[in-house]
This record gives sequence, C-alpha cells and structure tokens, in this order.
Amino acid sequence: MNKESGKSYTVKEATLKLMQYCAYRDRSQKEVEDRLVEMRMIPAAREEIIIKLMQENFLNEERFARSFVRGKFRIKKWGRLKIKQELKLREISSPIIKLAMTEIKENDYRSTLYALAEKKLALLTEGDKYKLRKKLSDHLLRKGYEASLVYEVSEDVIS
Repeated sequence: MNKESGKSYTVKEATLKLMQYCAYRDRSQKEVEDRLVEMRMIPAAREEIIIKLMQENFLNEERFARSFVRGKFRIKKWGRLKIKQELKLREISSPIIKLAMTEIKENDYRSTLYALAEKKLALLTEGDKYKLRKKLSDHLLRKGYEASLVYEVSEDVIS
C-alpha cells in the first residue's frame, strides 16, 4: 500500500510523525485518522494522538477548512458548491463549512466568475450562440458555481 505498511510505531513515534504531517500543511481530522489507520495504530492510540494534536494546535478543523476554501477558490477557481461538496467529503461539519465559506468575498466571487467565463469564451469556437452559451454554462457549472449566477454571467458575456 505505502512505505509505512510494514513498520509499527509507538504512540510517541506516531505522534511526532503526525505533528510533522500536520505542520507541512493544514489537514482535516479525517486525513489524520486515515493516516493513523495506514500506520496500523489501534483505536485507543489513534484517539490519544488526535487529542494531543488538537491540544497542541497541529490539528484544527476550522483552520483547515478556511485555508482549503481560500486555496480552492483562489488557485483552482472553484465555486462555492464544489468547495462545500469537497469539505463534506472530508467530513467537515456544517457549522465549520459555513464559517469557512466567509473566506470568499462576494465581489471577488463574481469577478472570478466573470474572468473564468471570459477566458473560456475565448477558447470556444462555436458559431451557434445558444450552443456557445450552453458550453460556457456547462463549464462554469462543473467548476461548482451556482446555476442562477452562471446563467446570468453567460448571458452577459455572450450577448
């Protein structure tokens, strides 16, 4: 599976290893739990390690969610729907997701959506205006933007 599957760890060794893992970049609790399972730690040890990581602020779900939202929005240009879905897959709770989503400012969100639409439009070679609008809208919907916003922006940039 991975390089650690044959080795066994003491709680102290595993804790240090996961402190490094969490220090490299923010991690979700699920990622840490999965890593502990890979390291073949028993449930009691996993719980003890996770509590220690949280107490020492190596593991912080809110911080993880906020940096995840910022990164996916700024770098990958994902929309709110896709970001929320990915956070749910990482087992982040709804209140924390709601808090993290405040990292996206409304005017940045709209300007990013318009910039994405303009960029994609320049790449599309479709003569039919309706097919062009459909291709553009589909692209923006796949990026995770809300349908009402996508149709509004598609209408604006094509007409």
